[in-house]
Amino acid sequence: MHSKRAEFWGGVRAQLPILLGVAPFGMIYGILAADAGLPVEVALGMSLIVFAGSSQFIAAQLFATGTPGLVIVLTTGIVNLRHMLYSASVAPHIRHLSRAWKYLLAFLLTDEAYAVTITHYDKNPHPPARETNRHWYFFGAGIALWTTWQISTAIGFVLGEGVPESWSLDFTLALTFIALLIPVMTDRPAILAAGSAGVTALIGNGLPYNLGLILAVLVGIAVGVLADRRTTVPVLEDVARSPSQR
Repeated sequence: MHSKRAEFWGGVRAQLPILLGVAPFGMIYGILAADAGLPVEVALGMSLIVFAGSSQFIAAQLFATGTPGLVIVLTTGIVNLRHMLYSASVAPHIRHLSRAWKYLLAFLLTDEAYAVTITHYDKNPHPPARETNRHWYFFGAGIALWTTWQISTAIGFVLGEGVPESWSLDFTLALTFIALLIPVMTDRPAILAAGSAGVTALIGNGLPYNLGLILAVLVGIAVGVLADRRTTVPVLEDVARSPSQR
């Protein structure tokens, strides 16, 4: 069993390569928030409390167009529905923790933190979970990302339009998610789910309120589940056969 310190710094180290893409992404949000006319306490408060890049981008854009507050809240809530899937995935690994720990890790649960954490859990099974310190790995990955996000969004807000367009900071977002996606595409269901979601996102790119993204998530989940069933059921049927039937 690894110590708390070892698990914590393991999570931080796993997050470091991803932070190279997250930092520019945070700066872009800060710039966008400043351009949208958000007060500094609101712009940076969103990073501190909401801590969700995609929904913060959407909220800033909707604010700039004078969208009613209720619509902004509902839209960002829909965009963040994917975190329910992340929660369901990591829940078996942290169910033994106290409520305070669960609340803290739920707050720190993001795309990037989930990717490195679930990969670590899958590659390093240590049953029973209560005898490990693996939640410190989760905490290390999450707090490293949270800290970087606060610093980068603040820098972006302060610099505003002073950041040259030639830096192409927006391109780093695509690179970040590619880095998250590739390691988990290890079987046919995962590849089909990712491919179908990508195609759906492209087709629905013009839909309002980023509904194309939500549609892509739903299609990816459906395709992945169906592909997984087709892969799993024949195996289970084969195992269930008696020796004389094989």
